[in-house]
Amino acid sequence: MQHFSPGRSVSVRVPASSANLGPGFDSIGLALGVYDDVEATVTGDELQITVEGHGAGEVPVDDGHLVWRSACIMWAALDLTPPKGLRLHCRNEIPHSRGLGSSAAAIVAGMAMALALVQEDIDDAESLALINRLAADAEGHPDNSSASVYGGCTISWADDHGRGWQTIRPALHPQIRPVLFVPAATLSTDKARAALGASVPLSAAASTAGRAALLTEALTRSPELLLPATRDWLHQEARRPAYERSMELVDRLRQQGHAATISGAGPAVLVLSTTDHADPIAELTDEWRVLTPGVADAGVRVVSRSVASTV
Repeated sequence: MQHFSPGRSVSVRVPASSANLGPGFDSIGLALGVYDDVEATVTGDELQITVEGHGAGEVPVDDGHLVWRSACIMWAALDLTPPKGLRLHCRNEIPHSRGLGSSAAAIVAGMAMALALVQEDIDDAESLALINRLAADAEGHPDNSSASVYGGCTISWADDHGRGWQTIRPALHPQIRPVLFVPAATLSTDKARAALGASVPLSAAASTAGRAALLTEALTRSPELLLPATRDWLHQEARRPAYERSMELVDRLRQQGHAATISGAGPAVLVLSTTDHADPIAELTDEWRVLTPGVADAGVRVVSRSVASTV
């Protein structure tokens, strides 16, 4: 493992994600082909943060920035002191507060960047497992962050002793195409989670467990089962008042036979389609922006690195 040296630079790219996919609450994620890029250069001077794209002028550009705070978590895990100076530039394509995993992507990007600054490779199993564990700890749940770490479809769980997170990456059926309906309205994850109760009826838990099991079959081998497999009883109805227009769209799409769910904490809507064309899915108003980003097969990765004697 290397020490920080002025001029050392690294750039990482991380995909967006949709979580839950209906009944897979806090456990199933899907990486999307929308990306944030983070470039970091050790300066030996002071922390300098710039942001372009989503969040520019809104997120902090000091040591409260989520990418920087996440990098510091990684360095602490490695028993390293953060560099004295760092120039950090964030280019954000992932919309914020829409249910597309922007916070998880920022956490994963910061941790991957921090690791890449001190070791040559981060795509080995051990490094990815470390990023996955720390990111899930920071998020409090692993669904979005694991998809951003590994790409593709991920299923994650906490071990029986609460000592860490485990993730598998089942082979997604090649016909599945995500279609996103993104509103102008935003919703914070904290507000969405606050709408959930501390308990659910046994019938809801049993029904959702059955559909979550069915969802793994639909995602991997039987996409014709996606409509029943994406039915949820645990979280979407409880949060309906927080995103009424989104749930109206979900209801309408499902009545038309489309596998529609709230994307993560919302308010974006996800359809798991088996066609490359979004146009036939619904007649929409101007309040929705339709995206067909594809599935991001790769998770977080280093896209460039360099070492210079001076900055």
